[in-house]
Amino acid sequence: MSKRVLLIIAIMASGIGLFAQSNSNTALKKQIAANLTLAVAQYQLLHSNVAANRMPQNYDISSGKMVTSDTKWWCAGFFPGTLWYLYDYSKNESIKKIAEERLNLMEPEKHFTGNHDLGFMIYCSYGNAYRITKNDKYKKILDTAAMSLASRFRPKIQSIQSWDSSKNFKCAVIVDNMMNLELLTWVSNNGGYPRFGEIARIHANTTMQRQFRPDNAAFHVLDYSLATGTLLRKTTWQGYSDSSAWSRGQGWAVYGYTMMYRLTKDEKYREQANKIAAFILNHPNYPKDGIPYWDFDAPNIPDALRDASAGALMASAFLELSDYVTGPLKQKYITAAETILTTLSSSQYLATKGTNCGFLLKHSVGALPLKGEVDVALTYADYYFVEAMLRYLKLL
Repeated sequence: MSKRVLLIIAIMASGIGLFAQSNSNTALKKQIAANLTLAVAQYQLLHSNVAANRMPQNYDISSGKMVTSDTKWWCAGFFPGTLWYLYDYSKNESIKKIAEERLNLMEPEKHFTGNHDLGFMIYCSYGNAYRITKNDKYKKILDTAAMSLASRFRPKIQSIQSWDSSKNFKCAVIVDNMMNLELLTWVSNNGGYPRFGEIARIHANTTMQRQFRPDNAAFHVLDYSLATGTLLRKTTWQGYSDSSAWSRGQGWAVYGYTMMYRLTKDEKYREQANKIAAFILNHPNYPKDGIPYWDFDAPNIPDALRDASAGALMASAFLELSDYVTGPLKQKYITAAETILTTLSSSQYLATKGTNCGFLLKHSVGALPLKGEVDVALTYADYYFVEAMLRYLKLL
């Protein structure tokens, strides 16, 4: 066979591949549009099912039990944050009204210093609200919240302390903390104290040096001595074991370093994000449908519970990370996110209209070893699912 014929065949095959990919992208975009329309209806239902002074936390479909929280719960900001995402997409004024009502409940927490979760609580809510509305009141709340979060920085350990001292931990720093650095860095980049950004970078650097194994999997918890700054142990709280790779923790890590690269353009953060993504996507226990088992080392794989929240979080991270790489790696991240979004859009995970108490996704796992929020709907699963879908629509 001549070289010319081989070249023609290769070109035709490439064209067929691109056509198939284009059709796949179009189909997923249509599905996402339907999902977001569903989300608008579901979140109006969820709002009606939750008392005006409370926030939704989880819903157990097997028992029909809804759990709500006050605004000090670490997940409280996800509901108003998702509402703002849905308003940004739909321009539905009733959604905006609900978003404003729920957002106002969060304002007192700008002074909260009880743990590291202020980024989740305030940035996911007021950060979205400010991005969409440019209301200066929201900016001031973000500035105050950053000051509150920065108060938890401990110079001796070069990190932000996650939880206060207890019988379980002297000074815990958990991988989830990477997510809260967005509040500090964004405020610093937008007229706030430069020290906030410095704290975020110091924390990210310390985490990178101490919290990852040689295979680039993250430990969930590092416990330090507050008095001396000595690292006492590397352990877990929500994972299967101290040496296992808790799935949502890996999601927090890849998302966190991707975000830090976006906000600082420091190359080492992009490199770290790529390393974590490689650990996830190349792991022998990473499922073909993209929805991780609750822990990569769970003992009963393939019968272990899946965690839709980890999948949604990873999809969002992979889509953003794809913006910062080129070539085959870019397509690998996009394809991984497409697989996750397609699976989450199936009836196995996506609720039908009027069900699931108004939540979008089913089958998330909060903290299985603690027997907390196991195989339930969770607000942050919905938040990162909606975020990932919106990122996908903007990407392609």
